[in-house]
Amino acid sequence: MTSSDRDPPDSSDESHGHNHDHDHEHDHHTSGREGDSVTATSSNRDDVAQFSVPEMDCPSCAGKVENSVRKLDGITTIEPQVTTGTLSVSYDGGHTSPDEIAERVEKAGYTVENQGETTATFTVPEMDCPSCAGKIENALDDISGLSSYETQPTTGKVITTYNGDSVSPSKITAAIESAGYEVTDSTANNTDTESDPTDDRGSVWTSSRAIKTWISGGFVALGLLFEFFLTGQNVLVAELVGRELLIADILFLIAVGVAGQIIFRNGYYSALNRNLDIDLLMSIAISGAIIASLVFGEALYFEAATLTFLFSIAELLERYSMDRARNSLQELMDLSPDEATVKRDGDEVTIPVDDVAVGDIVVVRPGEKIPMDGEVLDGESAVNQAPITGESVPVDKTSGDEVYAGTINEQGYLEIEVTSEAGDNTLSRIVQMVEDAQSNKTEREQFVDRFSSYYTPVVVGFAVLVAVVPPLLFEASWPTFIVYGLTLLVLACPCAFVISTPVSVVSGITSAAKNGVLIKGGNHLEAMGAVEAIAMDKTGTITKGELTVTDVVPLNDNNEDDVLRCARGLESRSEHPIGDAIVEFAEDSDIGAPTVDDFDSITGKGVEADLDGEKHYAGKPGFFEELGFDLEHVHATTDGGVVTTKSQQMCERNNCVDLLAETVPELQSQGKTVVLVGTEDEIEGVIAVADDIRPGAKAAIQRLHDLGIEHIVMLTGDNERTARAIAEEVGIDEFRAELLPDEKVEAIKELDEQYDGVAMIGDGVNDAPALATATVGIAMGAAGTDTALETADIALMSDDLSKLPYLYELSHDANSVIRQNIWTSLGAKGLLALGVPFGLVPIWAAVLIGDAGMTVGVTGNAMRLSRIKPDSLLTD
Repeated sequence: MTSSDRDPPDSSDESHGHNHDHDHEHDHHTSGREGDSVTATSSNRDDVAQFSVPEMDCPSCAGKVENSVRKLDGITTIEPQVTTGTLSVSYDGGHTSPDEIAERVEKAGYTVENQGETTATFTVPEMDCPSCAGKIENALDDISGLSSYETQPTTGKVITTYNGDSVSPSKITAAIESAGYEVTDSTANNTDTESDPTDDRGSVWTSSRAIKTWISGGFVALGLLFEFFLTGQNVLVAELVGRELLIADILFLIAVGVAGQIIFRNGYYSALNRNLDIDLLMSIAISGAIIASLVFGEALYFEAATLTFLFSIAELLERYSMDRARNSLQELMDLSPDEATVKRDGDEVTIPVDDVAVGDIVVVRPGEKIPMDGEVLDGESAVNQAPITGESVPVDKTSGDEVYAGTINEQGYLEIEVTSEAGDNTLSRIVQMVEDAQSNKTEREQFVDRFSSYYTPVVVGFAVLVAVVPPLLFEASWPTFIVYGLTLLVLACPCAFVISTPVSVVSGITSAAKNGVLIKGGNHLEAMGAVEAIAMDKTGTITKGELTVTDVVPLNDNNEDDVLRCARGLESRSEHPIGDAIVEFAEDSDIGAPTVDDFDSITGKGVEADLDGEKHYAGKPGFFEELGFDLEHVHATTDGGVVTTKSQQMCERNNCVDLLAETVPELQSQGKTVVLVGTEDEIEGVIAVADDIRPGAKAAIQRLHDLGIEHIVMLTGDNERTARAIAEEVGIDEFRAELLPDEKVEAIKELDEQYDGVAMIGDGVNDAPALATATVGIAMGAAGTDTALETADIALMSDDLSKLPYLYELSHDANSVIRQNIWTSLGAKGLLALGVPFGLVPIWAAVLIGDAGMTVGVTGNAMRLSRIKPDSLLTD
């Protein structure tokens, strides 16, 4: 990724010696959750505390804070993040404390918000549906001192922010467990009783609940056998409260007792936490059937047993489906190895990655995963970066190159100096951001949440009316309409359509992350799929952001090597980007360098120097005109007396060229910068330099048009001629040139008024104002760059523009899947509910279709998003 804040030099009159404006902007576009005040975690080395310092919004502010905090004893590392207004400090708890650190921050002149609060995450694997989350939320509501909480059924986690002086982690754990759910892990006290919150898929069907379900099913089958086939043997075996119990009735009651334990347990916790969810509704339905049988003699044992058995199966199916969704995130988390081989005191030792420190030398052999972010010290290899950037082709790495945790060493031996701790490497930040993405709810998800709060009470009320009114007013059969009422209770839980959106969001976001696209939230996923226009920065987005030599035109019987040799000598002492590009090109072409003396840079014009004792010049065409050259009549290079084909095409007289009328304008019209090279007596040649268009840029833009993007515009600070040439070559609909950062913002606002949503893609730093203004801001090439990761709503981890059509297609399809899930699940529930009073929906259909069927259906539909892949390497 290019870190320059400027576009490449102008292609006409801004070549050598011209100073370009740098547009630096403070980036105030943040994606962090508000209220993340002080988070303290502990390792076997140092404690880590995070502070929310919103006023720390520039490097100067960060410097003052850092200098103030460093005055404390026991401070190990200080990492200020101006883009999010957060400060992370590693410290020795024996020498200082978070309170003392906060005091030093305030002495630097900055306010620490919500001081004394801690954020902790609790892993609750059994919380796998909205009704489960509702019970836990009701339990947490009773805790004073708990500032905020967030339940994530799709990952099985509860994130809490609380005041450590009045609330302890154990109190939060107790509250969660009082709702009937086990806490298996917590960042608050570093418990690690279960590191993986999701079991393998097969474990669902062999769990204790599954075993009880199969036993219950066996008794149901035996009961059916006696009830309908062995009727002669279905004899009276007992009486209870004056009601006769046959063998089949006893078998059905045993089935209820075996599989109903967990249902009634969960229903109890639901009632205790005032949550009208599926567990409570099913408990009422099953109890109602048994009470109606014993008290009113309606003989609904079969219905009670069937309901218990089928609902248990439904719950197992739901857990299985949710595990599939969770595993998509777990696969991302599992990319990083658990152990690393480190050089210690001349020996190689294998240690847990959590024990690897910054500065350690990690050894990675062929085929092994790179365990930590770092810099290559020794060795050469091709590294598969697909897990982080999504790049399909391995990238060659050598000494000095950056590598990322979770990537794979394909061939050679590497020694890597670790540059970040395990919890702060690129992969860890990606995983954290993907998990946090669930907190940004889509508009559809907010609609479903509001709708579901009305849906359940309405359907429960409808169930009571159906069960009571027809028998009372119309002398209808009590058993029949009680069953209808129980069936409606089953349909009263909105689980299927409540989970339909978050499971789709998780599937889409984790799929994108595994393909090198980091989406910061479901709201951004939804917004990206609906944009009608896309604005693109030029430098570093459509182009590589790196100048390179594109043309060498030799003149006056010189060859290309002669021209490049002189140009390399002249530019070897220049500090201009154009000079660097020429020198690099000559070095790559193995062109030698002459002896350079008396070098001088003529500001705004070019350079001059003695090469092997002869005066030479390089610079703008105007510079050579000032030196007295006739640029309209320059002899072309010949090869053995014959004018070369390239020269002949540019020379009407077959032995000369008109640089002013033909060569220079032609090159400039292609968006290239022209440099002339010559002596005091002759012009030796013309060199053209340009910022190359990215491979696949044209195909990516065409693909975006094919997918339905109405308008694509390029916003650049470069001159109009260069912008026009680039836009025409890649198929951009519109370009706007010579824009300052605030003018790019205005352009985004104009586009937003014309179209329903506009996405802006840039480098994430110098385009920050425009990225923040757009409906969706997309950072290009963000891997390993903290600022780019924090700045935009979406980050393309590599410099591969082909990921943009993939992102749009994924987002567009995700919106379609979410709509399908919501309306299909809601429509199915509605139709089933309407059919119940007419006897069209048996109770088993309500359980297997309305509850389990729709939950499995929406989850399976959401998982289809993982099949969307970026196009193979696009080429123009």
